[in-house]
Order: sequence, then C-alpha cells, then structure tokens
Amino acid sequence: MRRTHVGPNARWGGRAIALIAMAAAAPPIQAQSIAQRVSRVRDGDVRMSFATRPGVCGHGRNIMTFHDTDDWEGTCSPGPARVVLTFRGGALVDVDVYVGGRWRPARDDVVDLGTVPAASAAEYLLTLASQTTGHAGKEAILPATLADSAEVWPDLLRIAKDRDLPPGTRKAAVFWLGQAAGEEALGELTSLIDDDNADRDLQEQAVFALSQLRHDEGLPALIEIARNHRDRRVRRRAMFWLGQSDDPRVIALFEEILLHH
Repeated sequence: MRRTHVGPNARWGGRAIALIAMAAAAPPIQAQSIAQRVSRVRDGDVRMSFATRPGVCGHGRNIMTFHDTDDWEGTCSPGPARVVLTFRGGALVDVDVYVGGRWRPARDDVVDLGTVPAASAAEYLLTLASQTTGHAGKEAILPATLADSAEVWPDLLRIAKDRDLPPGTRKAAVFWLGQAAGEEALGELTSLIDDDNADRDLQEQAVFALSQLRHDEGLPALIEIARNHRDRRVRRRAMFWLGQSDDPRVIALFEEILLHH
C-alpha cells in the first residue's frame, strides 16, 4: 500500500483553504448594509461620507445648490457630504451634515463608516426620518436630498402623507419634495393641498413646493389654487408665490383679479 506523506506545507494549504471558506461565508464590511453597521451603536456618533449630486457645494454647514454658466462657476467644495448621526440608548437624537472639508480625528465613541454608496445613504436616512419621532427625523431629510444618483421624491412623498409623523418632519419632506421632483410629484402635491383633512401649514408648504417645481411645471396648479381654493390663506400663499413669476399666465391672472375688484 502506498503511503501519502502529509507535510507541513500540505497541512497549511488545507488550513488556508478553510480560512478562505470562512472569510467567504462572512459578509465583508462593504457588503453589509448601513443599517446593519449602525445598529451596533447604542451611544455615540456615527460618521459617513458620500458623493453629492451635481450642483451641490458647500463650506461645511453652509450648503447651497448652483448651476454653472458660460461666465461663472462655483468655487465652493462639490462634496462629499459628511453626516454625523448621534445615538443615545440606541435612539437617534441628532443629525449634522457638512459638505466638503475633512473630518477631525475620531474620538473613542465615534464609529466612522467611511465612504458609503450615496443612494444607500439616502435610503437609510429617509428610513430614519420615517421612524424617528423627535426633531432628528426632520434633520435626516436634508442630507438625503444631497445624495448623488438617489431618487428620493417617492420616499419624501410617503413621509409627507404619514399622519403619525411629527408636523415638522412632514413639512420638511414637502419642502424638499419641491426641490427634488418635477412633474412626477405634481399630482400628489395638488392632492395634498386639496385634502380637507390636511393641516393648513402642510398645505401652505405644498404650495411653496409647487412654486419650486422645475420649468414652471407647478404654475397651472398654483393659478387654479389662487382662483378657487376654499381656504383664503392657502389662496393668498399661492398668490404670493405666483407674484415671483413674470410668466404671461400669471400676469393675465393678476389682470383678471384687478379688473373684477
């Protein structure tokens, strides 16, 4: 019978194969979701960075959007977005967001997730906004809207309609809905304004969101609201935002109102 000699190199080869198999079975940090990584933090700060969408720039907390022209380009930092989530007892209590700059060395109670996919960050932040009853839920919305390649308006709309969330969170969602969506959100914003059970402050915020839709897509709805909405305050709010436009349709509306009064 032939004997097979198993030398130290062969034994190490078997051990290496076993270690590789174990490593393959455990998900790498990059493959774990942001929620999984953050869930381990009970007390302390979580940092993460992600790419910002085109047109976003800032100097720390001073964040703005812009569009370069043939004669001008912005000089502030285009990113990344840097977000700090503060947890106490496993609950989110504060959200800070910066654009550009760099992190200071982390304290012992800080967990740095590094650079994460922007779309995943937006999804996680909006999930936090929809599950947090304190002011931190409202604060989680802004950084989500800064994320590159993230379609946030469907989640913003869902948050805006959720009557169980704080009014401040819902109003923030409506505000950013006007910045993040175009024609897709037009009908939903109009429905919110026409809802007899909707909070008036929320309706007025939705009127503002209509005024912010791209390419004046909200103008026809604003004109209709200014003419016919049952609530005088909502009509006046629509008139105010229409007054910021020199569109011929708006001028015709004002002429019509003046001639009949």
